[in-house]
Amino acid sequence: MPSLRSTAKSFFTTRGELAWNQAEAERIMWYLARYRSIKLSDATIYGILKRNGLNRLPRGTRLRKIHTKCYNKQVPSHHIQMDVKFLTFFGKKGEKIRRFQYTAIDDATRVRAHKVYQKHTQTNAIDFVDHIIDKFPFRIREIRTDNGHEFQATFNWHVEDLGIRHADIKRGTPQLNGKVERSHRSDGQEFYRLLSYKGDLDLEAKLDQWEHFYNFHRPHGAFKGKTPYEALRERL
Repeated sequence: MPSLRSTAKSFFTTRGELAWNQAEAERIMWYLARYRSIKLSDATIYGILKRNGLNRLPRGTRLRKIHTKCYNKQVPSHHIQMDVKFLTFFGKKGEKIRRFQYTAIDDATRVRAHKVYQKHTQTNAIDFVDHIIDKFPFRIREIRTDNGHEFQATFNWHVEDLGIRHADIKRGTPQLNGKVERSHRSDGQEFYRLLSYKGDLDLEAKLDQWEHFYNFHRPHGAFKGKTPYEALRERL
């Protein structure tokens, strides 16, 4: 049986992380219990991380600001947060390649869908709404966005014509769309850091795999280690 240290190192490599805080130790606890049948307390795991110098953030890493108010919906489909993650890759000749990941996440369950586009436009935002209507296992009641140019009048009319309410968050209140922004950080830390860009078809295939893992297999802190679809089944 592999040692705890070798198991932890393997897990860190899989996640692509260089440093962990006490909150992340709890996530490691869930992963070890779910996938390795190893039961340890988060305090024990954090102690192991600290002894091996894995609790120190790399130079230049900023701590995430914590908002004092937390906005949570309890009923699936009542509130979908939507945003765009800007992506930069490098081609074979070193040229920059820009792509745009449109993301939607259910406030109550964290069930999520995303799609990558070559352009950051209102037309693609409208296409993405149609995509998530087919993707999500429930009828969407409201979509919440920021005031970006991709979420303006034409987008609003399309959403309202579908019988869905479109709500803009107030300027200076990113916490109102905090769940989709936090999910983008997870994308960066757990998916894009490990990705070698080989073209859009390869990106789309790997992103589909990541979406499936996020929804069905990734333990989530808000649900004490349960996955988004486990949380969804409890609320239906």
